[in-house]
Amino acid sequence: MRTNQGAQDPLAAPSQSPHVLVLPKWWPGPADPQLGDFIRKQTQAAAQFTKLTVLLVRPVQEIGTAPNVILRVEDDLTTVSSTYASSSNVIKPVRKVINLMRYWRAAKKGWNHVVQQQGLPDLVHVHILVRPALFARWINRKYGIPYLISEQSSEYLDGTYTGKGFLFHQLNKHLFRHAALITAVSARLGEGVRDLGLCKEFKVVPNVIPGLDRPLPPRGDKGHFLVVADLVDRTKNVSGVLRALHKALAIEPGLRLTVIGDGPDRAELEAMVRSLELSAQVEFLGRLPNLAVLDHMALVGSVIINSNVETFSVVTGEALAQGKPVIATRCGGPEAFITPTNGLLIPLRDDASLAEAMIRSNTTHGTYLPAAIRQSLASRFSPTAVGSAFLECYRSCLNA
Repeated sequence: MRTNQGAQDPLAAPSQSPHVLVLPKWWPGPADPQLGDFIRKQTQAAAQFTKLTVLLVRPVQEIGTAPNVILRVEDDLTTVSSTYASSSNVIKPVRKVINLMRYWRAAKKGWNHVVQQQGLPDLVHVHILVRPALFARWINRKYGIPYLISEQSSEYLDGTYTGKGFLFHQLNKHLFRHAALITAVSARLGEGVRDLGLCKEFKVVPNVIPGLDRPLPPRGDKGHFLVVADLVDRTKNVSGVLRALHKALAIEPGLRLTVIGDGPDRAELEAMVRSLELSAQVEFLGRLPNLAVLDHMALVGSVIINSNVETFSVVTGEALAQGKPVIATRCGGPEAFITPTNGLLIPLRDDASLAEAMIRSNTTHGTYLPAAIRQSLASRFSPTAVGSAFLECYRSCLNA
């Protein structure tokens, strides 16, 4: 195992600290600027304290586009992007095998470029299985470089993982077993991974909450609620918010809702708005960049998280960072944030409880203190806190 010769000062310059290769499964791109944005923010936080190179292995959909490898500095990070042509074979198993082979070739090309341009890394940091961890395991076997795994996926909590096959489970156990360290974005997710037999121990490193450095906005319109979510209803249950709003309007006719996000269920949800005659009260804004989301969040009175499962819930943190009270389900992530002084927790899939919470939040809106809501986050979820936590993880792996 390679050892770290860098300084132990957590604020040491990157050149004095380990060189970490980051291998993410998810990362923002032109097609989806929100995909894995929380991973990018974690990586930017860690880059304050150590040298990082991000290897992005991405499929290219355009026919005739040649795969290439490009090194650039973007979002204050050094990234090597290695692309491959995505197969369109209609037979799914064949398509998956072809894409895995093409991914592997692109990953090796990207790896060679990293080594040539940035030098051999001391450690590999995998964000989300499976392909990035497979490649990290290859690096580990060939070069003796350790890797750690950071998980954010809800599949370990919502039954998706357990529904997969025996060989998939064995592969995952192998990759987890050989990792030098496991981190999870929340205690509940870590416990879910552990309960599945994938690890014995884990360390919680949360997501970065953006917006803590923005001017604290005013309370906003107490009757104006906001939902920010991928419009995948089986996970985010935005339809439940619409049903609850319909119930609440019978008592509080001035309530309204803004929805930011996009996804496969948007058309169905918009049709539901029309069928419930909520068109005057509900507005869909589509997918927006993070800064625009925070701008809209500054205008509303409260934010709603009605998810069936969350491993962390960045949106909850973003809302609290803007001093906004939050109504959230007990879905795994918001419980780490919500207290009686900054919001309300409700049961899962309970439209009546959500309607009651919306009415209550509207009535008691003036009792929430925006400055106090924000202050509770800074010590745990700032870029400095998250970045230094990862530096501790890196040094633990290298000194093991």
